[in-house]
Amino acid sequence: MEPLPLPPLTAVAAVVAALVHVLIFVLESVRWRLERTWRVFGIASQEDAETTQPLAYNQGFYNLFLAVGALAGVVLMLLGGVTAAAIGLGFVVLSTGSMLAAALVLILGNARLARPAAIQGLPPLIALLGLLVLV
Repeated sequence: MEPLPLPPLTAVAAVVAALVHVLIFVLESVRWRLERTWRVFGIASQEDAETTQPLAYNQGFYNLFLAVGALAGVVLMLLGGVTAAAIGLGFVVLSTGSMLAAALVLILGNARLARPAAIQGLPPLIALLGLLVLV
């Protein structure tokens, strides 16, 4: 049997979603204490950035793990056999679905965060819609 075909738009959208989440990881877990970074997230002062740093650090790793899942899923779907492709499909669905859910939580929690929610949520939404072609 042949591996599940991965629609090109889905692969690109899943990879873009992963790259966005790697960037979020870098901002939250590596660069959080830099003023330019914490201001992006609406933090008002260096003191507040220091206080919230452990939370941001942890959250950044969640974003990294979602990115790894999406990338691993795409690789498995493109390079693996039937079993690997099926596992990869699960990785892509779980990772991009979680990314999309997180974007929805972001906008529902604060409507002023619609732009970052769109940046975070649009690529995984496109990837998930592209996967509908497979079912």
